[in-house]
Amino acid sequence: MTAGQAEGDVLDDERDGLTSTAAADLLARIGPNELPRPPRRPWWRLLVAQLTHFFAVLLWGAAGLALLAGMPTLALAIAVIVLLNGVFAYAQEHRADQAAQKLGSLMPANTRVVRDGRTEEVPATEVVPGDVVLLEAGDRVPADGTLLRSEEVTVDESMLTGESVPVHKPAGTVVRAATFLVQGSGRVLVTATGARTEVASVAGLISGAHRPPSPLDRELDRLVRIIAAVALTVGIVLGVVSLLLGGTVTGALLFAVGVSVALVPEGLLPTVTLSLARGAQRMAESKALVRHLEAVETLGSTTFICTDKTGTLTRNEMTVVEVWTPEGCAVPGGEGYDPEGTVSGEPAAVRVAAEAAGAARACVTGRAVLADEVWRPAGDPMEVAIDVAAARLGSDAPDPAIRVPFVTERRFSAAVIEERSYFLGAPERILPGCGEAAAAATTVLDAYADEGRRVVAVARSRSPRPPATADELAGLLDQPLELLALLAIEDPPRDGVREALESCRTAGIRVAMMTGDNARTAAAIATEVDLLRPGGVVVEGDRLPSDDKALADLLDDPRGAVVARVTPADKLRIANALRLHGHVVAMTGDGVNDAAALRGADVGVAMGLGGSDVARDAADLVLLDDHFATIVKAIELGRATYANIRRFLTFHLTDNVAELAPFAVWALSGGSIPAALGVLQILALDIGTDMLPALALGAEPPSRRTMDGPRRRERVASGSVLRRAFLVLGPIEAAVAVAAFLWVLTGGGWSLGETPDATVLARASGTAFAVIAVAQVANAFACRSESRPAWRIDPRRNPLVSTAVAVELVLLAAFLGLPWLAEMLGGSWPSAQGWLWALGGGLLLLLGDWLHKAWRHARRRATRS
Repeated sequence: MTAGQAEGDVLDDERDGLTSTAAADLLARIGPNELPRPPRRPWWRLLVAQLTHFFAVLLWGAAGLALLAGMPTLALAIAVIVLLNGVFAYAQEHRADQAAQKLGSLMPANTRVVRDGRTEEVPATEVVPGDVVLLEAGDRVPADGTLLRSEEVTVDESMLTGESVPVHKPAGTVVRAATFLVQGSGRVLVTATGARTEVASVAGLISGAHRPPSPLDRELDRLVRIIAAVALTVGIVLGVVSLLLGGTVTGALLFAVGVSVALVPEGLLPTVTLSLARGAQRMAESKALVRHLEAVETLGSTTFICTDKTGTLTRNEMTVVEVWTPEGCAVPGGEGYDPEGTVSGEPAAVRVAAEAAGAARACVTGRAVLADEVWRPAGDPMEVAIDVAAARLGSDAPDPAIRVPFVTERRFSAAVIEERSYFLGAPERILPGCGEAAAAATTVLDAYADEGRRVVAVARSRSPRPPATADELAGLLDQPLELLALLAIEDPPRDGVREALESCRTAGIRVAMMTGDNARTAAAIATEVDLLRPGGVVVEGDRLPSDDKALADLLDDPRGAVVARVTPADKLRIANALRLHGHVVAMTGDGVNDAAALRGADVGVAMGLGGSDVARDAADLVLLDDHFATIVKAIELGRATYANIRRFLTFHLTDNVAELAPFAVWALSGGSIPAALGVLQILALDIGTDMLPALALGAEPPSRRTMDGPRRRERVASGSVLRRAFLVLGPIEAAVAVAAFLWVLTGGGWSLGETPDATVLARASGTAFAVIAVAQVANAFACRSESRPAWRIDPRRNPLVSTAVAVELVLLAAFLGLPWLAEMLGGSWPSAQGWLWALGGGLLLLLGDWLHKAWRHARRRATRS
């Protein structure tokens, strides 16, 4: 037996595996070693779904009726809008459906097996139960199995378990498909392949987890149905009025269709989509990559964040932060895995700490290596931390003559350096042989444990005789030892996490830590970053309440919550329970084990640096820097996007009121007053002059108050939005437009009930068109804020608005000044007095908006007092 093995680390490791014939028969019977993939929806079904939802069907119907009504230009414009929206949404949905499809990338392409008594390399898909697989450090395990031989095997199982520390695997223990060897080598007897592996069960969780509709999806669906009902009702009513006034049935039908089409905000969905895209672009600039546009707004609605610990709240860099010796403490300072650093402490303590760290390094194999001018870990992260600490302390200990590796059963490793025997291991394994020093060390150990630090002890044998073999060296641990040091190791918190968590509290967002680590370590880190405050919840996954309501009540604690030893099913259940409790849940994760919960949460947030492809493809948001603070920044941008949707919705609805007014006046007058606008003019306002300012409002940056307090749980089309559009801004536009129309008609010699001259009617209609367009220019500036008047908002914060209204004015001039275009739309260039009406309409709207905001502010102050 070599120094790289230990008794109990070999189980019948000389077996020859299967014969080629037996392996082929098994492969034919049970199928290839591939993870099951759920059936994929055909691309054409995804596309058809985006072209046949309620709003799309409504617009298709409007396009068809417009075509029957003899308005092919209108029909074509509506059809193009539906197609563009559908194709864009299809592209997003197609990317969203890829999570489970990437599971196959977790399996290695080829692996080495023992067949017919000799080693050969075969495709991993051909591995079958009964095969003996040979693995080395860096190999990914191709199937579930049992270790027959283990030579210092350490396995990273974080992708499945969430446990951040690699696990030492002696012979006889189980290894699972999709995990990989951090160090060592071994022989594995395969026991399960393909659909029977543990990672396949995770695939089942992913396929069974369905992403819920986003708050914006639900709100837009509600809004579209309301608008559709109003448009159809108004169209039918006005069609009946036309019939009662003596019109033909065909004419009344066409009029009803035209009015209904005019009242449908064709530009609403494109504006929403592009506003979300703008929000996604801003998030990408802040290191948060959005994979599903709806997640932009949903993030803004987030009320609960379930976050990982390692790599998100912490740096994912194990570091020796302190070395305690009987002479005092030494602190090897430094950043990351760079061996350069500073040392503080009493000289005697530093000297002993250097000796202890050098001895500890000789007992392990993990090292920091320089790659591409960056120091990176190679091996077990905790062992790498010891290597780095030894370098920072200036240890120059030589390589060991004999070394006994760490295995789980022994819980220590050992080395012989210059004929002295040294031991590194769990304090409870080392301290019993250290005599009186153990008492003082136990007190320090308890303090370190309360701080969530991992601790290893370093000691040397008092025996003057150097051991001759590894077995003899291991036996010295049971003899008297001299304690050299305790090494306190931690994964330090990321910079900015504490501030980000405080921002969450200010914003009314609850945060809970979900981790595979033990409760004591997790709680200590949560306390250090101020996620967990006194009285907060600390619970392990197997102790969670079985009732979902009780589970949500437990975790919904303003003092914070920590769930340790959490399983994939736990995380998915927690997400569902919190959602049923009324929360909008953002769930973070990086491993295969997290994918189902990421897909089942309102917003799945995956790690871009250290995460798996499965987690990234199941998520809505990918953190390019794996930093918790980036989530908070994304939430701020999501809130800003939500506010922007309210801004341009107010803008759109105001225009709709003004567009409806001419038809209402016509109907109420019994047809005595002609309609001031035609259907094509209304369409020109909706998708011509209004589109760019609405898009510019969708790019408004977050205000300083965006994260002050919980986000008001108002609908997108809330009462305040509807009152502002329908009772203040809309009526002002409508009143001025109708007044200007009548002023031009009467100035041209028209009297009530007469048929106006065609030239006068065209000029009057063009004037009403100009009034609404110019008033919408003013409205764009008014809608930039729900509380401040337009002249108190810095135009430099969103220069797109100024650019958009400039383009709108150019389009207005084209619609009224180009003869062929003006004739097609049904209006003509206004007189000088007509332009004064338009300018007055814009100024009057700004004045009305200011008075309304001042009144609302006064009401709020009176309510608070």
